Amino acid sequence: MTTIAYPPKPAPGDRVAVVSPSAGLPGLFPRPFELGLERLRKEYGLEPVEYPATRRMGSTPQERADDIHTAFADPDVKAVFASIGGDDQITVLPLLDRELIRANPKPFFGMSDNTNLLAFLYTTGIVGYHGGNVMTAFGRPAAMDPLTAASLRAALFTSGEYELAPAERWSDVDRDWADPATFDAEPETRPGTGWTWENADRVVEGRSWGGCLEILGWLLMAGREIAHDPSAYDGGVLLLETSEELPSPAEVFRTLRNMGERGLLQRFSALLMGRPRTWSFEHPNGPEEAARYAAEQREAVRRAMRIYAPTTPIVFDVDFGHTDPQLVIPYGGLVRVDGPARRITVTY
Repeated sequence: MTTIAYPPKPAPGDRVAVVSPSAGLPGLFPRPFELGLERLRKEYGLEPVEYPATRRMGSTPQERADDIHTAFADPDVKAVFASIGGDDQITVLPLLDRELIRANPKPFFGMSDNTNLLAFLYTTGIVGYHGGNVMTAFGRPAAMDPLTAASLRAALFTSGEYELAPAERWSDVDRDWADPATFDAEPETRPGTGWTWENADRVVEGRSWGGCLEILGWLLMAGREIAHDPSAYDGGVLLLETSEELPSPAEVFRTLRNMGERGLLQRFSALLMGRPRTWSFEHPNGPEEAARYAAEQREAVRRAMRIYAPTTPIVFDVDFGHTDPQLVIPYGGLVRVDGPARRITVTY
């Protein structure tokens, strides 16, 4: 495994790249994208730079890889942001020039399908940042969530420890991006439930790895960006979260079982499980259905961990991933999980 290091940070006034490694959804939904760009400029003092495939639906994997290469190679660009996720980024990975990117390390912000690029950066030796898609985090209707905004600012501009906090209110219900009225008011939220700790009898610290569970499953099937020797992850902190596709509890268990059979689950010193997304346009669950889905997913995770890593500390419902607010987690960076004190601290 290559030694992993934090890339240099941008500063207000710097140019930053905005790319679409998965899908050119900014071309279909310009309102949240342009709102996100505006906030990058006005609230963070950064100058976003777009690339040929950023707003183009149907771009080829090579065109998307070319944008990534151009962004990383440009010395005037100090960070790279994904516009949004998708489901096709795995086809871009074989086309990436690892040595070009290794020679030009920059902070990359993204989540969901961008788990692909985060895992690529990890094996390349560069710390990435799980979170910060332009259309969802920066382009949130009416205003950015304060927890998201503060976490992004710290991850972007500071180096050092940052303590995460449970959300007092949260949401996973979207409104139609095609409807201008969507952006007149903030999303409706519900009271936070805090984090649930299990095996919380110790303090552990390690480098994080993981991401969106569905994407990790695809990487495992394709044999990409997963270390052949599981000991490469010894002592790390595993990050897992699920998407708006609402994978069944059986699918969650089976993916974790396969990770266990590959010898991966046993290697990590702690698991941070993101708050599960429980609603989508295809599955508009009511409160009771949503609560049942979340409970069944947690039990699927517990079942797999009881088999393969029964003493590993687990923290459920951490606010990262596909729910709102969205805390940024350094991918490959240090994460400390303090069970007795019930605290999670990341190093940006």
